[in-house]
Amino acid sequence: MASGRDRLTDTAVKKRKTKGRMFDGAGLILNVTATGSKNWIFRYTSKSGKVREMGLGGYPTIPLRKARDRADEYRNMVSDGLDPKQERDRESGKTFGDAADSYYQSMKARWTSAKTRHQWETTLKETCKPVRRKPVADVGTDDVLKILTPLWQTTPETARRVRSRIENVLDYSKAKHWRSGENPARWRGHLENVLPKRDKKKRKHFSAMSYKDVPAFMERLAGLEWLSCRALEITILTACRTGEVLKAQWSEIDFESALWTVPAERMKAREEHQVPLPPKVIEILTPPYESRYNKFVFPGNAPGKPLSDMAMIMLMYRMEIKGATVHGFRSSFRDWCGDQTSFAREVAEAALAHQVGSEVERSYRRGTALEKRRQLMNAWADYCQGAAADNVVSLHG
Repeated sequence: MASGRDRLTDTAVKKRKTKGRMFDGAGLILNVTATGSKNWIFRYTSKSGKVREMGLGGYPTIPLRKARDRADEYRNMVSDGLDPKQERDRESGKTFGDAADSYYQSMKARWTSAKTRHQWETTLKETCKPVRRKPVADVGTDDVLKILTPLWQTTPETARRVRSRIENVLDYSKAKHWRSGENPARWRGHLENVLPKRDKKKRKHFSAMSYKDVPAFMERLAGLEWLSCRALEITILTACRTGEVLKAQWSEIDFESALWTVPAERMKAREEHQVPLPPKVIEILTPPYESRYNKFVFPGNAPGKPLSDMAMIMLMYRMEIKGATVHGFRSSFRDWCGDQTSFAREVAEAALAHQVGSEVERSYRRGTALEKRRQLMNAWADYCQGAAADNVVSLHG
């Protein structure tokens, strides 16, 4: 126990019934009223030399540990020359819109995808418009349901994301002391008792082309001249995500080792991913590499920008491909792995940059997975070019 502070114990706080004050030290006080209710107070000396007190919340809602954390935060503000009560009073008028905008500005650097940032901004500014002007401290369950209910049955996936985003903003607001109490957007133990659970069997996945149709599709693709065709070929042959391919840079590709290293910031799991490149991919990439004029493998029309996210989607549309998506080719690849090869599940999942097993297991597997994945991707490329099934490499373990 530090001298002059942390004097109280959980047991002493819980047992105290009589009116009076209990001093934890360093300005933290537990005030007990005549009725037995308890609340925390922080006493400090302002910059002007005036002794002031401010409430930190009631006990047991705010336990001793959390009261100390809050007192420490306000004590630091005093050290910085601020008056914590004035600062809190100034912030107490925050609306949900203020909180949402503040959260967005704080977090947007984490969202490397422009699409993700746009979705968040749309949710917080448009979808949540009914509560943007309401004090964030007063946002309750009815307000959350007012937003979610119209979406829940018609666009359940959108509703799920909106609920999660509202929950994040309200948690952020609580951390900033702009509101207190439980989060009305919480699913477990709260909204799950009001809104019907989604049937997992009805969840939509990206439509995928049958792997049996991929070789014929690749033959059609090879006969077209557009840059988006080459991008889609690489996407299919590497089983990578759209954003990973379209933002690929020449500096990431080692032609000698036939290896493409995708940086962590462009990966969904935020971990660097090495992609072994089959000979067919090297063949496709070599001509544009030799005549390159841009850092991007697939440059867009705007200077210094890659090909648009819509390029491959529009290509599929122009080719009149129905019932399949660009992202769905990852599923085509995975189905082919399971149905037509003996490659271990872990190798196939690693090729898709999916994390399988514990961190320790993955670290042990890292040394051998690359060569096994190279054999797998070579086999997939051969299949996509119409190679006979008996040319598929079988690999156990």
